[in-house]
Amino acid sequence: MKRMRSLLAVGVLIAGAVVIMPVTASGSTDSTGGSCARRATLFCEDFESLPGGGPSTLAWGIDTRHGKLSVERLRAGRGGKVLHVHTRGNGMAFLKVYDFAAPGNSFYGRVRVKVDAFPSAPDWAHFTLIEVTGSGSREIVRPLGGQFAPTVGPGKTFWGVGADGGPTGDWTNWRESAPTATDRWLCVEYQWYAPDNRISIWIDGVAKPDLTVSTTNHGGAATDFILPTADTIKIGWQLYQGDPMPDHYDLWLDDIAMATSRLGC
Repeated sequence: MKRMRSLLAVGVLIAGAVVIMPVTASGSTDSTGGSCARRATLFCEDFESLPGGGPSTLAWGIDTRHGKLSVERLRAGRGGKVLHVHTRGNGMAFLKVYDFAAPGNSFYGRVRVKVDAFPSAPDWAHFTLIEVTGSGSREIVRPLGGQFAPTVGPGKTFWGVGADGGPTGDWTNWRESAPTATDRWLCVEYQWYAPDNRISIWIDGVAKPDLTVSTTNHGGAATDFILPTADTIKIGWQLYQGDPMPDHYDLWLDDIAMATSRLGC
């Protein structure tokens, strides 16, 4: 499954006939006039052009283990379509963007997300909603994730930027200034800025400078944090610890986009 860089065609079965619908480089068809059809992006998916049920698109792939993805309407007969992510235990389920490329390896991202519940056990359980990998660095970068912090209080989880697999080790730079919220929609934006290996975060349009990480300011070992040249981006959910509480996780995603300038909420 490859991200489209040129105009392709998708065959959709309607009343026994195949109707050809153009697909743009952003990952959404032009047929709905939705948000993805109206702006230039490096990648965009608002799910409006996709049929309900299991994902059916040439614009992105999936990566799952003990989990699944499904396209659903926000409310029966009303509202737009969203991606429902469901996992069991410490499973994962991601929308996966391949062959991503940003000029100068710098870009902005945005996702709207609603999470049903966060882990309350085991202690220090941590999770990822966005993961970026690429060439030039072994770091597996997590621009959006978080961690359960039992020392703060029962069931207290916080957003944080993190990484694993590289010289800085396995870490999540969570902060009490960024508590998670359940059962309500949030708009999360991030900036991936290669010159100083910086990731910055906004939640509902408000900057969260405490969450910023960069070359020498991060939550890992005392060595430089180097961003890879991003080519693969995964958006969804992964929990890393076994036997968590609760034993399953549900979240909903919408308006996923990456661009060379800030997208806004």
